[in-house]
Amino acid sequence: MQDSTADRIRPGFRWTWPKRLGAIVMALLILLLLSQLWLLAQVAWYARQDPGSSAIMRHELARLQDTDPDARLDYRWVPYDHISNNLKRAVIAAEDSRFTEHDGIEWDAIRSAWEHNQQSSRIRGGSTITQQLAKNLFLSGSRSYLRKAQELVLAYMIEHSMDKRRILELYLNLAEWGVGIFGAEAAARHYYGVSAQQLSAAQAARLAAMLPNPRYYDKHRNTAFLNKQTATLLARMRQVHIP
Repeated sequence: MQDSTADRIRPGFRWTWPKRLGAIVMALLILLLLSQLWLLAQVAWYARQDPGSSAIMRHELARLQDTDPDARLDYRWVPYDHISNNLKRAVIAAEDSRFTEHDGIEWDAIRSAWEHNQQSSRIRGGSTITQQLAKNLFLSGSRSYLRKAQELVLAYMIEHSMDKRRILELYLNLAEWGVGIFGAEAAARHYYGVSAQQLSAAQAARLAAMLPNPRYYDKHRNTAFLNKQTATLLARMRQVHIP
């Protein structure tokens, strides 16, 4: 008696679906590896070449042009030596006090921020300057575990491809400092009418205090919280070591 069609198909299906699943998994792993190698190549490029824009900048420009097609960003690259040491100290004091000591990630800070955020409506970040650079340059401001995982991988790539001086130079030139305002030079001219090299300690401390929420402080420049943070950073800056 001949086998039915179902009997002939079932054994083949039983043996081929694991192979197909394995091939799909292998293809996904290869794509993941290639994407990481591409990011590593970009990190190596930016270790020596100055970026013309960043992922965050492109996202912000698209947002602004939704309501104003003629909108433009204010972004002016300046080399490390043309940025006031006051701003370098203020930013490190505000964003990452152990910047010159860690390898790109502060696990204790991440854990502390996660525990805080479970109990408070005010979100606290645990990212280092290196992680923030990874997000600004390559990723986005979205909040997801996948994006955070990629940020951590990029942070290690950056730390092993660049010295701390280059990392800080990139960060200061790409940081968002207001609505359409990017980089230390644009920020210094936007808020104080001076170059980034001419920023005083007080001016630098205020700019650094604005970093967690620059679009808000661009429109609210004299809040009690901002004034308090500025005073705190002024006191801390004296102890900061810069690369």
